[in-house]
Amino acid sequence: MQNNLFAGAAVVDSSPKDSQFLYGYPHVERYSTGIHDPLFSSALYLSDGQTKIMFIANDIIFVSKEMTAYVRNQINEHTGIPAQNILISATHTHSGPITVNYVSNSSDPVVPKADIEYIRYLTECMIEAALKAFSRAQPARVGLGLADSTGVGTNRHDPQGLSNHQVPVLMVKSAKKEANIACMLVGSMHPTVLHEDSTLVSADFPGFARKYLQQQALGLECPVLYHTGPCGDQSPRHVTHGNTFSEAERLGNILGASVLKIISNIEYQSDISLQCFQREIDLPKKSFPNVQIAENQLKNAVEKLEQLRSDNAKWQDIRTAECDWFGAEETLTLAKAVEKQEINDYYKSCLPAEIQLLKIGPWNFFGWPGEIFTEYALLLKKKVENSFVISLANGELQGYITTQEAADNGWYEGSNALFHAKSGQLLVDESVKLFGQI
Repeated sequence: MQNNLFAGAAVVDSSPKDSQFLYGYPHVERYSTGIHDPLFSSALYLSDGQTKIMFIANDIIFVSKEMTAYVRNQINEHTGIPAQNILISATHTHSGPITVNYVSNSSDPVVPKADIEYIRYLTECMIEAALKAFSRAQPARVGLGLADSTGVGTNRHDPQGLSNHQVPVLMVKSAKKEANIACMLVGSMHPTVLHEDSTLVSADFPGFARKYLQQQALGLECPVLYHTGPCGDQSPRHVTHGNTFSEAERLGNILGASVLKIISNIEYQSDISLQCFQREIDLPKKSFPNVQIAENQLKNAVEKLEQLRSDNAKWQDIRTAECDWFGAEETLTLAKAVEKQEINDYYKSCLPAEIQLLKIGPWNFFGWPGEIFTEYALLLKKKVENSFVISLANGELQGYITTQEAADNGWYEGSNALFHAKSGQLLVDESVKLFGQI
């Protein structure tokens, strides 16, 4: 069989060198006091002799469109890989530095602006990882298997509700040896085992899953790229026994063991084609209540939270109510931003939204920006065979893309979204059209 595939992979430590504000939880002055486990920028380069593509996964909460454009241009300049063929994602760990200024917490006095110096350092780490991966290209084989992440988390509003536990695992091996070049997986779960009481930098459970796989099977030198799939409504809170590193490790080990279970049965191909497609779309903006209505909503959210606390309700229910309180506060901030006409700059920072398709043989990896509800990835899967969505890719959307149910019920995710709930269906429909270009 002809071997036309080349691949290379690399990892660069992107952990902060100084104390950084750890972003993801409001109202807590949470500066890092050390590093529990390192953050990485991990890159995988693939070429079929005609088309070149690059995946870069980063242990960080967000990558912006501005960061994406800069990194893509630098990689293109040094390697010739077309900018639109490079996918850059964030794992969304809530135990890493702030990288994007969010309008919804612009009124939170403890949340600082993103550190420009750390962002510069992070982008240089991405570029370094990509160039190293490109320089290490060698004849390769690829194969894909499907793992099951059951036990790592659930739908955060209803543990019996909609979830996507299918984890695509792309394995890349040397063509001539059994050496592992890289492992890439997509898990659709919020990496939020660790909460605001932790001040140590961490990749959360995806970092432990990576470590487990390297120690148990892949080797310590094998890069593991972890992308986060649509999980706007998914959380570990209903399966954890606390917000501790031991729990993050336990969930990471569950995921790692699931991947380990299927990789020995993966069938590899070396004669495989690569294709890339991209389109940019506008998203419908959401209407916001006036300031007085938003203030009343916040009052109701506070009263509900206080009632649950006084009733000694389950901690999971209290946590959900806390999130709804955060969301009501953020809705009020957004209502004021609309009133002062300050919100348009934030729309400009994340629009147009990019949809990307990197096709590896029969497997279709779609890149969507922002935090997306799981429902939309499952809808796409019904329409496009072998489709896997990497979210938080090539930009962010200043909030969630929710279902109409979330918007109608005033859930946290719907409270701080900048875009209308029908944006999710639009992402699905436009992705199907993009696939139709093949």
